[in-house]
Amino acid sequence: MPKKLRILYAVGPENIIEAYKNWKQNEDTLSQVSLPYSRQFYEVCDSLNATGYAIAQSQHKQIIKDQQFIVEHRLIPLENASGILYHLREIWCGLVLLSDAIRFRANVAIISSGTTHWFMLWLFSLFGIDVIPSLHCVLWHKYVSTSLINKIQLALSRNIFVSNAKAILVVSHDIAQQVKQLTRGKHPKILQFFPKFHKSYFVNIAPPPSKRSPFRVLFAGRIEENKGVFDLLEIAKCLNSEARTDIVFDICGEGSVLEGLRVKVSQLQLEDSFICHGYCTKQKMQEMFSQAHLVIVPTRKDFVEGFNRVVGESILCGRPVITSAVCPALSYVQEAVMEVPPDDVPAYKNALVKLYSNHELYEQKRLACLQLQQQFYDQNKTWGSSLQSILVAIDQ
Repeated sequence: MPKKLRILYAVGPENIIEAYKNWKQNEDTLSQVSLPYSRQFYEVCDSLNATGYAIAQSQHKQIIKDQQFIVEHRLIPLENASGILYHLREIWCGLVLLSDAIRFRANVAIISSGTTHWFMLWLFSLFGIDVIPSLHCVLWHKYVSTSLINKIQLALSRNIFVSNAKAILVVSHDIAQQVKQLTRGKHPKILQFFPKFHKSYFVNIAPPPSKRSPFRVLFAGRIEENKGVFDLLEIAKCLNSEARTDIVFDICGEGSVLEGLRVKVSQLQLEDSFICHGYCTKQKMQEMFSQAHLVIVPTRKDFVEGFNRVVGESILCGRPVITSAVCPALSYVQEAVMEVPPDDVPAYKNALVKLYSNHELYEQKRLACLQLQQQFYDQNKTWGSSLQSILVAIDQ
């Protein structure tokens, strides 16, 4: 007789309570273009009549319960810890999650990137809990040397991916390849997934403006140095020095360097060509995509990327993308992308000017977007669908 599934699900910073309430009320999640992974978790649990305990990192403590779910926002201990304190914190978080799993009587634990060190998951196996790692970031930087401590951490984690995990969920080819490299090809089933996008959101976005002056370049995401926002400002500065005032950057998002970026823009007197919009609602982002000609994703080499949803969103909006192989999403949409070397500011600038100046090339990339969209709407490639296939096998 199939066992009753009791599933612990641990994620990094995500508003899993908002996602839970919206799911219960059958409402859209107002703040996100793609369906939150936590909402997919609730849907999968409900379809399998499983009991779930979801835990997310948060700035504010909160917990809600009903007969089927416990949903908890939990404070991050030593949030700004670095060095040895960071690693001690990750070990502590793993021990706390194990304690939660035991008290909850979990028989399955889905652990996402950024919640604890992967090697801590072997403890779950000791208590008879089936472990499913959900990898949303690469295991190591693609273009930056791996530190000794991270090499040790990866070595300790190898057995998790070789034999302790029931199956492994990954959000990109790059992550799958790293798992295969780490395990030397000896691993359980690896299932790749895409973010689950709302098709209804993208049908309301207009085609790129036929008027090409000003030529609008959109950046959407966290306003952080390792997301390349100051590289974009350097490009805008170079264009301004060349009297190229017909290219405008729209910078959308929040982050720790937003105010510093605005100050720098003001100092350079680039307010007319480099506009920092701050946080934008979904409706506002529809407007920003509709007026954009292309999207630029200049993520730097020192950022641990997993997929980068903005690349997928850009393709679904019919906008060509300029980015580098730091973003694993590139491998799925190569035909619609101008690829440049990582952290190469002049190369980003040249690619931008080329797409602006060469209308035939721009149209080629734009039309390629339309040919690549369907893969992101395939319900069989979502995280929830992949997870359900694993749980069904466990439940038998």
